[in-house]
Amino acid sequence: MSPSNILIYGSYGYTGTLIVPLAVEAGIRPILAGRSADKVRPQAKAHGLEYRVFDLDDPSKVDAGIDGVGVVLHCAGPFSRTARPMAEACIRKKVHYLDITGEIEVFETMAGLGKTAEAAGVMLMPGTGFDVVPSDCLAAHLKRRLPGATDLRLAFKAIGRPSRGTATTMIENLHKGGMIRSEGNLVTVPAAWKTREIDFGDGPVTAMTIPWGDVSTAYYSTGIPNIMVYMAAPPEIRFMSIFGRYFGFVLGSGPVQSFLKKQIQAGPPGPSDAERESGKSLLWGEALDDNDNFVESRLITPEGYTLTAKTALEISRRVSEGQFRAGFMTPSMMFGADFILEFDGVTRTDI
Repeated sequence: MSPSNILIYGSYGYTGTLIVPLAVEAGIRPILAGRSADKVRPQAKAHGLEYRVFDLDDPSKVDAGIDGVGVVLHCAGPFSRTARPMAEACIRKKVHYLDITGEIEVFETMAGLGKTAEAAGVMLMPGTGFDVVPSDCLAAHLKRRLPGATDLRLAFKAIGRPSRGTATTMIENLHKGGMIRSEGNLVTVPAAWKTREIDFGDGPVTAMTIPWGDVSTAYYSTGIPNIMVYMAAPPEIRFMSIFGRYFGFVLGSGPVQSFLKKQIQAGPPGPSDAERESGKSLLWGEALDDNDNFVESRLITPEGYTLTAKTALEISRRVSEGQFRAGFMTPSMMFGADFILEFDGVTRTDI
């Protein structure tokens, strides 16, 4: 298998358009793919790459679309609708599956398919981008520092705005509340269930609990049974989240969802190049055990979409060259807690 044996599905989406030129620059010639010929054809032509057109509604078409490739990097969300049909096709065709999701539902789906994938000799690794590579590596590092940890708290402060795809996923989940892991089980809680002051290294800010992907993945990576994830959030975001506890039926209604999604589509596809270059992401975590011992660490990374393009491509390259373990894997399970430190602009501090 070679780095040219990678298919990027959803290559013309915001994140895909960041990954493709990085791949070409690195000497990797992926196959580009998606459901729209009008979008993938000119992209492939501009880079001199092969392309394929297929949607995910017909399993036979998906099987044909990924025929002959070694790795699929799936970048077409919302992943709650698109991940499973692609992953199942990858298992049938014995192709490794990667994606850039951050959705708990998708991580749990992939974990549930793990045994089937293992039997097929296929690796399933969702979350190869900002969701969840840096936070997953941070969780594994904290577990390494405190092996007997029973509680894990992770948090992030993103400087920048989301892409259309990310914003759409957020809108679709506004009314669904939050989620934590308690005693190893996923537990639904109200939106913004808890708040706390967190110092990411530039002074304390208010953060609220959110249903981030690590509520799922950190359990598989570390075995820690109690997990919460926080996001730094200004007052208006906290208010909207609390509003959703009581009026979720309004936020989840067809007319409101349609209106909000139209607003998203009317805006830019994502952060500009200048915004990404000047942006950064701050992460924090702590682990505690039953004897009141605790450890705390911080992580600074490049802006989230910039980091996603780099980590997703690097993981795709490594897997295409034979670095994989069959079954469901998280980034730190496969590449270790220090994997994130291999990327420029990343620093980790133990407090």
